[in-house]
Amino acid sequence: MQRTYDALLGVYVASLITANFIAGVKLVNLLGFVVPAGFLAYCVTFPVTDIAAELFGFDASKRFVLAGFVANTFSLLLIAAGLAMPPLVPEMQELYVKAFTPTFRVVAASIAAYLVSQYLDVYVFWWLRIRTRGRHLWLRNNVGELTAQLVDTCIFITLAFYGTVPASVLPNMVVSQYIWKVVVALLDTPFVYATLYLIRAIYGVGVRSS
Repeated sequence: MQRTYDALLGVYVASLITANFIAGVKLVNLLGFVVPAGFLAYCVTFPVTDIAAELFGFDASKRFVLAGFVANTFSLLLIAAGLAMPPLVPEMQELYVKAFTPTFRVVAASIAAYLVSQYLDVYVFWWLRIRTRGRHLWLRNNVGELTAQLVDTCIFITLAFYGTVPASVLPNMVVSQYIWKVVVALLDTPFVYATLYLIRAIYGVGVRSS
């Protein structure tokens, strides 16, 4: 089971870092809704913590969130170090800045939204698991994720863009991003079931009670 834990943690961290790298680089139009290209990668992190909670317990899912925070912070430090290095070609420095250095405000908003929403998802998921006595995985998967994604979207959009865009635009930005996050959240439930079934079939294990 250690290899499964390591693989899930790897997917979680990779998805988070990828989301942060591409979120500020590209915006996409999905059926009239404008969302950052990194939203799909970020959405992957929520079902992964749900799977970790089911297999390894409440504390394990919290460690995933902490590991993501450490990895995210460390990646920003490495990017800052790369920025400080003298460029061989000046034009390359300009490209580096455009691609890898979003404003401090956006970075701070992203980290704040991440910490609040990810821990909220973990706690809501586990609270519902206790209340349902381990039944109705679909319920805690969707309620936890949809609640956390709404909080994440509201915090990020507000902290990152309040005062820089008209106040009337902020609700539209929140709705646009959240609608697609809802779609992805509902679609990932079969994936969570399938992944848990496969892992349990391979290892013959249940759910830890921690």
